Amino acid sequence: MNLEQARQTIQARSELNAFISLTSEHGEGDVVAVKDLIDVAGTVTTAGGVILPDVPAQKDAPVIEAIRRHGCVVVGKTNLHEFAFGVTSVNPHYGAVRNPHDSSRVAGGSSGGSAVAVAAGMCDWAIGSDTGGSIRIPASLCGVVGFKPALGSIGLEGVIPLAWSLDTLGPLARDVTTAARAFTMMSG
Repeated sequence: MNLEQARQTIQARSELNAFISLTSEHGEGDVVAVKDLIDVAGTVTTAGGVILPDVPAQKDAPVIEAIRRHGCVVVGKTNLHEFAFGVTSVNPHYGAVRNPHDSSRVAGGSSGGSAVAVAAGMCDWAIGSDTGGSIRIPASLCGVVGFKPALGSIGLEGVIPLAWSLDTLGPLARDVTTAARAFTMMSG
């Protein structure tokens, strides 16, 4: 997939509310969607809310730096349950994230936008966060692969926390092989 194909699919499936914002990046490589709790240089990190400063991040979180070293490009920031505190991804500010298989159903949360982006072919793979099921629940409901890696296996600097003692970043992908490759890029 390339960025232009990803952007076209995102636009064509905008009713799913998978994204809060898109980047203006260019380049080749894996197209990655990033949960909007994680700093991506030049984009505002909202955490799915409207109370944080409307100021773009000055630098990438270390996990984004890591995937860029592997040639990945970020297509945009995905929608989520506000401040990652819920399991539906029904967001009052950016719209409810809709399940791509049946838009009358929830996508799961809190990494719902990341799961939908993968399931609907809007990216090659996505980054989510998991405290108590926030990758695993939407992966299950959207029919993609996602797992909660071991605590501390991926640094959390540049990530808005829910619970430092439980928060973990992890991949969502269409298949196990891609998820494993994504985890390797994310964790080094």
